[in-house]
Amino acid sequence: MERDNLMHGARTALNTDTDIRAWAENFLKEKTRAETSMTDEEFEKYWKYHKPEIIHAGAAEAMAAYRNREKI
Repeated sequence: MERDNLMHGARTALNTDTDIRAWAENFLKEKTRAETSMTDEEFEKYWKYHKPEIIHAGAAEAMAAYRNREKI
């Protein structure tokens, strides 16, 4: 239940603030890119079709990283 609340809050933040959403999308894209061994062309095609589910699943992590970005 706690995870669902975090996810809901994070998704709400991403849907209401375009700057945060852009930052979070870039964060998740770079993180996903680093975890793969695809070529740039392969990755762009992969990202195009999997972006919504990756952003949905990583919303809470992205928001935590956004809040902590200046502390690093």
